[in-house]
Amino acid sequence: MLRHEFQPGKLVAGLFLTAAGAVYAGDATGRWHTPWFVIVPLVTAGLCLAGVTAAVARGIRRRHRAESGRGGADI
Repeated sequence: MLRHEFQPGKLVAGLFLTAAGAVYAGDATGRWHTPWFVIVPLVTAGLCLAGVTAAVARGIRRRHRAESGRGGADI
């Protein structure tokens, strides 16, 4: 199996979007009533947090590559 680079930003975004889906699924099944405007802050906060997480992870990876001497192209 091919290994890939772990991307925590995508993990955070996926968790928040899954939570938004669960909130709408609960509303659709009648377990609770969810106003339409609840999802907007949930998705927005999740995407902002995912962006911050991805930026921090990229900074850590860059610093680690520079310290280990494995320079090369950073694509």
